Amino acid sequence: MSIRGSNQSVSRSVRSDANGPHENVSDEKVNILLVDDQPAKLLSYEAILGGLGENLIKCSSGTEALECLLKNNVAVVLTDVSMPGIDGFELADMMRQHPRFQTTAIIFISAIHLSDLDRIKGYERGAVDYISVPVVPELLRAKVSLFAELHRKRRELEKLNQELEQRVADRTEQLSERADLLDLATDAIMVRDMNGVVRFWNSGAETLYGWKREEIVGRKLHEMLATKFPVSLDKIESTLYETGRWEGNIVQLTRYGEEITVSCRKALKVGRSGLPENILEISRDMTASLRAEEALRTAEKLAAMGRVAGIIAHEINNPLEAIHNIFHLIRHHPSLDSEAMDYARMAEQELARVSHIVRQTLSFYRESQQPVSVSISEVVDNVLELQLRNIQIQNVILEKRYLTDATIQGFPGELRQVFMNLIANAIQAMPDGGKLRITVREHVDPGHLSNGISVSVCDTGSGIKAEHARHLFEPFFTTKAAKGTGLGLWISKGIIQKYDGSIQFRSVTRLAKPVTCFRVTIPVQMSPNRLGTEMTRTMSRV
Repeated sequence: MSIRGSNQSVSRSVRSDANGPHENVSDEKVNILLVDDQPAKLLSYEAILGGLGENLIKCSSGTEALECLLKNNVAVVLTDVSMPGIDGFELADMMRQHPRFQTTAIIFISAIHLSDLDRIKGYERGAVDYISVPVVPELLRAKVSLFAELHRKRRELEKLNQELEQRVADRTEQLSERADLLDLATDAIMVRDMNGVVRFWNSGAETLYGWKREEIVGRKLHEMLATKFPVSLDKIESTLYETGRWEGNIVQLTRYGEEITVSCRKALKVGRSGLPENILEISRDMTASLRAEEALRTAEKLAAMGRVAGIIAHEINNPLEAIHNIFHLIRHHPSLDSEAMDYARMAEQELARVSHIVRQTLSFYRESQQPVSVSISEVVDNVLELQLRNIQIQNVILEKRYLTDATIQGFPGELRQVFMNLIANAIQAMPDGGKLRITVREHVDPGHLSNGISVSVCDTGSGIKAEHARHLFEPFFTTKAAKGTGLGLWISKGIIQKYDGSIQFRSVTRLAKPVTCFRVTIPVQMSPNRLGTEMTRTMSRV
């Protein structure tokens, strides 16, 4: 076996791209395998094909040709049909059984006349062409040159395909990294097409809305989320087309039916054709923040109203005292008959009631600097007096059970705030009437063997839903829609915890009617230092 041109330097051009320099396959020489058991024929083939400038490899048998094929990348095999040992047909058959040589061009050269049956047999074995002896040099050169160029183009396509696959793999990896980064974002990031169909949905969106990626991709975004826009959708899309961006607050529904307000930013993605293709949306939950702002404004209004109420109560206290004295004198005046005296007595009683309400109002906004002895039953009675009108209007039956008259050291104002919140909530839960039962009793903690006072506020109102129970003491959580701030129970719990106490609730159904009971437990012995250091006055003092 000999290889012509194997020691010659092969000229190659080099081109570069983003992936670095690589060989230009179109300038590479290809290997042409010449197989014949007669050396003279091999020399003649070499002379005819030498002008092509390719690498010519000569083999004198089929066995030698197989060895050469395994060691070299061959473009064309030019083989004699009739050879001792492995003939041309057998060589072609063995080549086609190997996956590496299934596309290698095979040209048969035959010195004998071949019938059509022989030609069909050759084609079935893998031949691509036949040449009869005597060989026409131009014809042989043209056919070999054609197959060599086809091999070169095929290799070039394979090379380009490998580069393309590598680029696709690199791009896929980049996109995967970006997707991983988007998944790490806490904001909800979504991509939808111009028809509103979701194409991308990150883990932040799953957390915010409750919909899994596989559940929402392919479905229309704003139909799934029941989006309410601050302006018409046409106006938003018009702004997107004109500026490429839009941002604002929108109201949407989660998978569980919870209404949330999100700060949404939209960006328009234009494709290579210059036409809009996708819209990127980034949303952040603003519900808690907006509720906190609204609660703060409401608290400021209530605080201002409280200060005004305190001032008014203080200013009218002195005139009320003077009027009370005048009625006392009138009631004992000798000129009045019995009927007039009865009217004066009734007026004096109502005036005394007004004075009591004024003193109660002042007590909410005048707080001592140090803990004082507080009667819990008296605090509860004071709150019930202020709520008496609401109790009567809503036909609520009041039942009081005071089983102890024990006192604790504390601040009356903030304790009134706790029981005012619990009792007011109970009354509001019974708009069509019901029973309100308040029980004050001694409490013993078996674990700590400490004494305390327990106050239970039970109502037969609408009850508390199971899904609301775990959020009841969270700030800004309310079941009263626009009427509540969601701070009452949260503040009440904080006040009771300051007393080393606890506040618990239970809502059950008895005889097809819901019953809700809140129980406040306050130790009788408590740390005055704790009260002193944790005393935070949120009320205005007059």
